Amino acid sequence: MSRVIPVFKPWVPEWLIRLSLLLVILPGIILFSLSISNVSASAGYYGISPNDAQFSMIILYAATASFVVLEKRFFRNFASKVYLLISVLLMVTTCYICYNTHTFFLLLIFRYIQGMLTCTSLSITLTLMFSRLHSERSKEIGYSVVYCVLLCVSPLSVLFTASIIDSFNFNVIYKCAIYSFLPGAILMCIIMNNVRLDRKLPLYRLDWAGFVIYSASLCLIGYVMIYGQQYDWFDDNRISLSVAAIVLLLSIFVVRQLFSKRPYFYIQAFKSRSFVLAALLLFVFYICRGSFGITTSYMGSVLGIDPINQGYLLIYNLAAIVASVTIASRYMLRKKPLRHILIYGFTFLLAFHVYMCFVFSAQVDTESLILPVILQGLGAGMCMTPIILFIISSSPVKYGNTGSAVGIFMRFTGFCSSISLINYFQLYRQADHASRFHEQLSVLNPVAVQKLTLYKQALTGKGVAPDQAIKIANGLLNKNIGVQSQLRFAVDYYQVISWVLLAMILVIILFPSKKPAVINLGANQPAPVVY
Repeated sequence: MSRVIPVFKPWVPEWLIRLSLLLVILPGIILFSLSISNVSASAGYYGISPNDAQFSMIILYAATASFVVLEKRFFRNFASKVYLLISVLLMVTTCYICYNTHTFFLLLIFRYIQGMLTCTSLSITLTLMFSRLHSERSKEIGYSVVYCVLLCVSPLSVLFTASIIDSFNFNVIYKCAIYSFLPGAILMCIIMNNVRLDRKLPLYRLDWAGFVIYSASLCLIGYVMIYGQQYDWFDDNRISLSVAAIVLLLSIFVVRQLFSKRPYFYIQAFKSRSFVLAALLLFVFYICRGSFGITTSYMGSVLGIDPINQGYLLIYNLAAIVASVTIASRYMLRKKPLRHILIYGFTFLLAFHVYMCFVFSAQVDTESLILPVILQGLGAGMCMTPIILFIISSSPVKYGNTGSAVGIFMRFTGFCSSISLINYFQLYRQADHASRFHEQLSVLNPVAVQKLTLYKQALTGKGVAPDQAIKIANGLLNKNIGVQSQLRFAVDYYQVISWVLLAMILVIILFPSKKPAVINLGANQPAPVVY
């Protein structure tokens, strides 16, 4: 009788195993938000627009979303230790190339490859994490940890990269990423045995055509969402042709899924009402979560808070995320109704958006931002894991990884839609408010005259010539109008998101159900890699 070889060596303590898994997970997830942790620094270094910097992250996201199903075939073909080390080695190589390149197109290529490699490294670490936990609660706790880390990525990226970017060129971030992969890889190499976690499955009949079609569709969706506003949507042939290509490619992909023996995801899963609701909740959640970027932008552009101090402020957000994820996971383990968890989470997000509508102004002390930052963290942490586990558990077991594939698709489209909506509101609403402010400016407006007089007196008091002081005063007044227009746009957008959140809370309350929905990831339910 053959002796079963354990994944980890017998002498390794449990705390070291969990620490090693976290050290492998964290750098790969941080790469997701690397390009938007400081958009201006990224754009300035590569000589690109802020939209280009955002698109480099979208490319990575699209690669992960499209490769997540195909990756499982590769995972089964290699021993766990070899698979992990190959993934980390290739990831380090791509980081080194991104560190040395100055060409945006080459950067996009290797960011796409990084998306595929991030999927492979998280696949093995997530599986190993599940194996270390009690069988009845392994998936709930495993997903809670992963999504807690994922939610913490944005504030962690700001916290870690702010001081580096302040002292070095932007590309040094990739060198830091290289070094951050090494501790976890070295530890895993020492403590792991080279064993397989699943039966070997030969690499034959891989659906490369489906992968290419699906991946191209996601990249084009990201392209339209990011650049649509810049190119004035359908007035530009690039956007029109991209939308036509998206419709064609997705139509071909859906037809392939209906007749394929090994589809990426089963379209039949959408017959489930709960599954459709879960997908809708995830899409709306990511649109609402994206609005937090307006708050961080407000901190820097209006209040003048530098990235380092923004990172310190976001520590409160991190603490709130960890606390709410812990509470949500306890609720799920105790089989509490999912409806209650989601109502709490969306209510926290609603409170954040309503509160910020009263906070947005040109002069706010840092202490006034602590409470809304905490509310946002509580809402995001309370919603994220339950919604994704709801999508997985509501997908029948016979449909395999459909819940995972649809979940990441909804997250991807929700993230892209959030960027697109913010760009749209920022362009039109901010311009509309600016034009209204300018219409009110005249010599007959006492407020405008008073402002100009104050500016002129302050400047002449500093020794500026009177004629020059008038020009500078007009410039300062126009700058003040720009700030006020930005604040009005932020309030308008947060009001819209508040109504959306209120509608989602009502949908959750009124959604018909014969019995209270609870998260139940059975032993036979797949534990796929989900982002």
